[in-house]
Amino acid sequence: MSRIGEKTIQIEDEVNIVVDGQNVNVTGPKGNLTCEIDTSIEIKQDANELRVLRKSENREVRARQGLYRALIANMVTGVTKGFEKQLELNGIGYRVQLQGKDLLFSIGYSHPVVIKPRKGIEFVVEGQNKVKVTGIDKQLVGQVAAELREIRSPDPYKGKGIKYADEVLIKKQGKSVKK
Repeated sequence: MSRIGEKTIQIEDEVNIVVDGQNVNVTGPKGNLTCEIDTSIEIKQDANELRVLRKSENREVRARQGLYRALIANMVTGVTKGFEKQLELNGIGYRVQLQGKDLLFSIGYSHPVVIKPRKGIEFVVEGQNKVKVTGIDKQLVGQVAAELREIRSPDPYKGKGIKYADEVLIKKQGKSVKK
């Protein structure tokens, strides 16, 4: 039994949800998101709540019910509050700047690394070593943050690189000298 899928999604006043066959369109103050759902899932909409129902008791269908309920709930949260991921640069001389809407990283390479934002993503730079990735699509925000981290992932020995703000790095010990 899907525990997540059985929960109802509360719809706030400023959010408008339109269910058109297998497409769910969520509009709010921050933007508009669309999701195509599987044919084995049915959406019931009341005045201020939404229920995701399954058409059979098959194991895969029960899993999809929880998946689509979570996707729709994330869409509602995204168009009202939005999502953000924070990244930090650790290392001597590592810094980031905002040039227009692009990010300019100086992270130990022989050249600066320029990253252009995708559609629906905004970058905010705080100081010289903190970047905030914001947007309404949770999956896209996480993907862009992961790609930024991948430019220079943290070194396990020194801790230098780009890491998530809430990430805890466990440093490895170097080689020990035998006596």
